[in-house]
Amino acid sequence: MADTTVRLLRLLGLLQTQRLWTGAELASRLGVNTRTIRADIARLRRLDYQVDAVPGVAGGYRLSASATLPPLQLDDDEAIAVAVALRTAVGAGVVGIGEDAARAATKLQQLLPPRLRHRLHTISAVAEAIPNSRNSVEPSVFRDVATAVERSELLRFDYTDRHTTASERRVEPCRLVQSGGRWYLVGYDLDRQDWRNYRLDRISPKTPTGPRFTARDLPARDLATFVTRGRMAALWNYTARVIVDAPAETVAARIPTGIWTVEPIDPHTSALEAGDQSPQLLAAYLAAMDLDFRLEAGHAPELAAAITALAARYTAATHHS
Repeated sequence: MADTTVRLLRLLGLLQTQRLWTGAELASRLGVNTRTIRADIARLRRLDYQVDAVPGVAGGYRLSASATLPPLQLDDDEAIAVAVALRTAVGAGVVGIGEDAARAATKLQQLLPPRLRHRLHTISAVAEAIPNSRNSVEPSVFRDVATAVERSELLRFDYTDRHTTASERRVEPCRLVQSGGRWYLVGYDLDRQDWRNYRLDRISPKTPTGPRFTARDLPARDLATFVTRGRMAALWNYTARVIVDAPAETVAARIPTGIWTVEPIDPHTSALEAGDQSPQLLAAYLAAMDLDFRLEAGHAPELAAAITALAARYTAATHHS
């Protein structure tokens, strides 16, 4: 009986890789004949595992989703990965998920063998997840928006921006992105004819959703960077374009990652699109790059004045007795 149980667990581990296994391959891996494999497959089915049999020369066995949640076979690294992921889920930003994840993590830890329990305890002792107690998303909102994204259905919702101004939006939803501890919807706003980011905790979806749409080309290859840049740009009161006397890769290494944009003009010169809350703050940040730059003639007069004032202040500081 013990040998049968061990073999079933090994068989289950192979099937959970989601590939199609022939009976001969499984028999070879487990050191038995194909008749025993057929008997073991029948045992797994009686335990509520949905094992599909694909007929034909290229057929075999494959594990598919079941109506119920049967026991899950994990190797050591998978078990630790799941346990750590559950512990970090407290900061997921969706109401109730943190508590559910904590209960699931406790159940999993109780089932871990001593060697893995010790590894998890070591990780837990030195790592701490910060709960996201601000602006959490209601599960119903997360579900409704995610469903519209998955089905490519037009989404209508009421939205409250950072100035508490309410508006109604018609959006082709594209992706959900987590950034800075919050969830954002990336979508194409039909009324504004542009790609926008929307904080999910400020969305009130309207049902039913609209008709299906054909997906557009994404606004950026890296949507996380797109969202981050949109978040910061919303806080800027001032933007300017400056010419930097340095290669684009050198400039990129000295500016906020994913927030400002830099493009090469030639191998030795770059154009930098930058922003901040005021011309004075932007002038100070540009100085901190420690690279020579210049303003285009007639452009950004407020920034020019701020740079002049900053230069005078620094000059005065060096001559102070």
